[in-house]
Amino acid sequence: MNMDIKDARDEGQQAKSEMAAAALASEAPTTVDLPTAWAVPRLLTEAELTPAGRNLLHKIRTRTARVAVIGAGYVGLPLAVEKGKVGFDTICIDQNPARVAKINRGENYILDVKPDDLKSLVAAGRLRATSDFSVLADCDIAVMCVPTPLTPNYDPDISYIENVSDRIAEFLHPGMLVSLESTTYPGTTEEVVLPKLATSGLTVGEDFFLAFSPERVDPGNKRYTTHNTNKLVGGVTPACLTVAYAFYSQTILKVIPVSSPRVAEMAKVFENTYRAVNIALVNEMALLCDRMGISVWEMLDAAFTKPFGIQPFYPGPGVGGHCIPIDPFYLTWKARQYDYHTRFIELAGEINLTMPYFVVQKLTRALGRRGKPLTGSHVLALGVAYKKDLPDERESPAIKVISLLQKEGCRVSYHDPFIPAVDRRQGVIEPLTSIELTQEAVAGADAVLILTDHSSIDYAWIVEHAQLVMDTRGVTRWLGISQGQRGKVVYL
Repeated sequence: MNMDIKDARDEGQQAKSEMAAAALASEAPTTVDLPTAWAVPRLLTEAELTPAGRNLLHKIRTRTARVAVIGAGYVGLPLAVEKGKVGFDTICIDQNPARVAKINRGENYILDVKPDDLKSLVAAGRLRATSDFSVLADCDIAVMCVPTPLTPNYDPDISYIENVSDRIAEFLHPGMLVSLESTTYPGTTEEVVLPKLATSGLTVGEDFFLAFSPERVDPGNKRYTTHNTNKLVGGVTPACLTVAYAFYSQTILKVIPVSSPRVAEMAKVFENTYRAVNIALVNEMALLCDRMGISVWEMLDAAFTKPFGIQPFYPGPGVGGHCIPIDPFYLTWKARQYDYHTRFIELAGEINLTMPYFVVQKLTRALGRRGKPLTGSHVLALGVAYKKDLPDERESPAIKVISLLQKEGCRVSYHDPFIPAVDRRQGVIEPLTSIELTQEAVAGADAVLILTDHSSIDYAWIVEHAQLVMDTRGVTRWLGISQGQRGKVVYL
């Protein structure tokens, strides 16, 4: 890498991050309030609320409200810990017995939660876990943080939201707030959750309160956490908004009210669609640059030296995680109900889905130049997590690449310090266990395929000992590889 380009790129990006860094240092919001042109309902005064609303608002402000967080995963557990830290009695409801047991023992399993925080809250009796929904009868607030996956046909699967809403309805009582945080299509809160809660006979905005406040968790992000990430909230009624705003303001620095749950739902899917579309753009540039014989990495590093009007995105073997591969399809599905075809968004999804196939294609060419067919070759994959330095393989493109290689008759092994094993349930054809990264393992592979750029791996050492390296993350471009070793490194 030309160091002038690298330095210029870094300087350009530094200018873009100075405002955010200054805001973080002072624990101030990084965005301004919404323009007054939008009809965001004003927050009601206590006197304007019903007796049930006033009682709940008092409990929230005095932090005597009992909080249930349904779903103790990457979203739910950090939220529950934040609530417990400021004094709320909090209970996690999860159908995974292992999670429940770990929480009740004070054992942490989420990277974004500080182990000592969890342990001290459990020891103090401020946080516990159960699989029993009947505890909702004694709770004042229920927050849904449940999965929203896709069906095999890429349609929304909101069965978790539906099932949990039914269970909440069984124990819904006057003076209760229900908040949905799961990412979903616009309309879910009012079209799906509200009718189910209404079967209780209670009236929304008077007896109980319903809001949507989308999670904005970025697993592994040291800079932005549940506490200091701006929080949107939209209530079904002004009273719902008032109560939900008060609840989230107890633990989150900046809470931004919007006019309806639909606006908040749309904002969330747009945030992730924005990322998916821009990743698709650089992925398509990678496909084009490959045909034109241009290094997409050099081109992007050069482009990102511009200090304004551009934001860095990089290509890779595909997109993974709980948001980017899924949320755009929620939006495109909902758009069809309005006779609208989101061609741009769907095309981005198609491009991102093709990347694992392109990785296999390019690896096949690289092996072929060395007189080796893909079938029967031994490929050592580095990383199966969807993101560096995370123990999370959900929707990981690395899993798809490995399954494609196995289908082609490759002998595949892998190393990932965070994922000890993968099996058929996760998408591979033959189950695999992470191997130790030894010189023998690296040198013995026909190709080393970098799929996830974990920080703990010594990539210079990998390049030194491997026969062939295919780098889908561009991590080796900073190594100053010698002229003699450059021929054995192939970039996406």
